[in-house]
Amino acid sequence: MFNDIGALELLTLGVLAVLVFGPDKLPKLIQDVTRTIRKIREFSDSAKEDIRSELGPQFKDFEFEDLNPKTFVRKQLMDGNDDLGLKEIRESFDLRKDLADVTDAVNGRTPAASDTANSAANGSAGASSDGTVSSLTKTGDTAPDLLKKTPQQTQPERPPFDADAT
Repeated sequence: MFNDIGALELLTLGVLAVLVFGPDKLPKLIQDVTRTIRKIREFSDSAKEDIRSELGPQFKDFEFEDLNPKTFVRKQLMDGNDDLGLKEIRESFDLRKDLADVTDAVNGRTPAASDTANSAANGSAGASSDGTVSSLTKTGDTAPDLLKKTPQQTQPERPPFDADAT
């Protein structure tokens, strides 16, 4: 609950409490707050025990944390049995290969060079049986190089700015 509060924040809260409540009332206030928190915890524990006793022996291993939807889903999906095939789906995504392809495209490397590098790393994924690398682009198809700047067309000269015309 208070795991993300740092030492500086606690010190700030302490100074603020002394300023707001004063040093005379602060010890009494701390006692009242701790007593209230203790009563709330006792009430919660007794309510949990009452619910467990009313449910009977069938639910003796029932955990109230399982009522949290995130915990329930995590427990049901990640308990070890893979009935839904999530492991296969997780393994089918090759994020490193996708990132390498994007990096090659950004750096302007040709797909054949990256296929050669990938085939050397992955066995013969992009190479055929005679050792030639197959390309995914059509032969004779010239794709525009998106990394080179296109020559700027000369634009007509703009008329001078007239401040009085506005």
